[in-house]
Amino acid sequence: MLHFNLWKTVIILGISFAAIVLSLPNFFTPSQLEVLPRFLQMRMPLGLDLQGGSYLLLQMDSAELKKNWLENITSGARKTLRDEKLDYSGLANTRDEVRVTIRKPEQLDAAFTKLRALSQPMTHAIFGNAQNDLEVTRGENGLITLKPTPAAIQDRITSAIGAAIEVVRRRIDITGTTEPLIQQQGRDRILVQVPGFNDPAKLKELIGKTAKLTFQMVDQSVPPDEAQKGALPPGSALYPSKDDEQRSYVLEKQVIVGGEDLESASPGFDQRSGEPIVSFRFKTAGAQRFAKSTQENVGRPFAIVLDGHVISAPVIREPILTGSGQISGNFGVEEANTLSVLLRSGALPASLQVIEERSVGPSLGADSIAAGGLASVIAFLAVATFMILGYGLFGSFAILALIVNVALIMAVLSLMQATLTLPGIAGIALTMGVAVDANVLIYERMREEARGGKAPVLAIEAGFSRAYATIIDSHLTGLIGGAILFWLGVGPIRGFAVTLCIGTIASLFTAITLTRLIVATWFHRARPAEVPL
Repeated sequence: MLHFNLWKTVIILGISFAAIVLSLPNFFTPSQLEVLPRFLQMRMPLGLDLQGGSYLLLQMDSAELKKNWLENITSGARKTLRDEKLDYSGLANTRDEVRVTIRKPEQLDAAFTKLRALSQPMTHAIFGNAQNDLEVTRGENGLITLKPTPAAIQDRITSAIGAAIEVVRRRIDITGTTEPLIQQQGRDRILVQVPGFNDPAKLKELIGKTAKLTFQMVDQSVPPDEAQKGALPPGSALYPSKDDEQRSYVLEKQVIVGGEDLESASPGFDQRSGEPIVSFRFKTAGAQRFAKSTQENVGRPFAIVLDGHVISAPVIREPILTGSGQISGNFGVEEANTLSVLLRSGALPASLQVIEERSVGPSLGADSIAAGGLASVIAFLAVATFMILGYGLFGSFAILALIVNVALIMAVLSLMQATLTLPGIAGIALTMGVAVDANVLIYERMREEARGGKAPVLAIEAGFSRAYATIIDSHLTGLIGGAILFWLGVGPIRGFAVTLCIGTIASLFTAITLTRLIVATWFHRARPAEVPL
């Protein structure tokens, strides 16, 4: 009978008070927040549509990804055939496959067995059945073909997109921006939204570079001029210089160490010349390979290659055993900073092209906040007017609970650091109507019980207890709908779903517990002769 234990009352009031306190920082300016305790400085991060920022839609170069894979298959086939001392010719890759001809018929079976071992099994994520990623077939006159399967190509693209998303996220996080939205869109596209970052050109430069770093030995067996005329040794390739387009280097394709072996990279200045540099340190395995290579090649030049361009090609004067070094190449300070960020975040599996670009200004975001805030205020006033006109004093109780409901939503969003978007504001406005819907069910049940001749205390108690099932069912269906929107939706739809789900859960608390506590407190103090509905 409308009785609350002390501990229940303390919990309900404590949650309500905490919600109001934690929601207040969202109404303060940044300068006002500085004087508050640190735990009260948490605010809801605003989305791109509310504070402005940059929007990019990127597409991964699937052709480049496939080309790189075919080159790796070619290198693997060459190494396998050489290790097994098998006589071959015509090893090359086309746009779709790798071909090689085995010269001696008696070696064909051994070569086919060894090359078929390059194929790796793929396990289907749903059905669990396995198939190989390469189709290795024999043709006429000693021809062996290695061709990636369509499923393997798609699997590579999916994996590359996942890796690229993580690389892009690390690069953006280093810039200090908050709550970027980075997610896959379609088969080979990545959507990037960075609130508060209003320089899309810099953003494109930061996340668009592949940043593939390799250390390779310079092939001194042939001058670059002769290599350009076609005298390129097997296993070597021409690489242009980063600073001089007319200059090129002949480098061995075999990579000594790569960017994935880096442990750290940071900008700095050369102590002798004062020019900007990037200092780096290898991981243990990479440091060991680099030390061994420099020991075996003292006196030979090696090249530092970034995205297919030679940054520098110093001569190995002595073995480099420390696992650390520096990259110089006529950098500016900003370029050295950017390069260190790119190297720390890792290389992209393939290049990304910008196919759509938008920039939202802060003024447009401020207009969105003003419009969303006005819509929420109008929704609140409309709901308050309806409840007070329809239910009088009990309607005002519902409005008090509604205020706590909105405060709970804002507090939870602040604690979760969930980004508030314009659709999120729409979700809050919609939640106001959902929140008082539970009170309407309770109050209408009270009226029915009172008309049936029940005493006020029994009518109130029946109104709450008998409406519970309907309230829980209606909120549960709304919560399921919001969860599905969050699961399947992207971008703005998710922002709407987050506030809808949080608001639905909050309305259960305010309708079932807080409103009942307010009514019970009023009833014990007023002792009415009838239910004032």
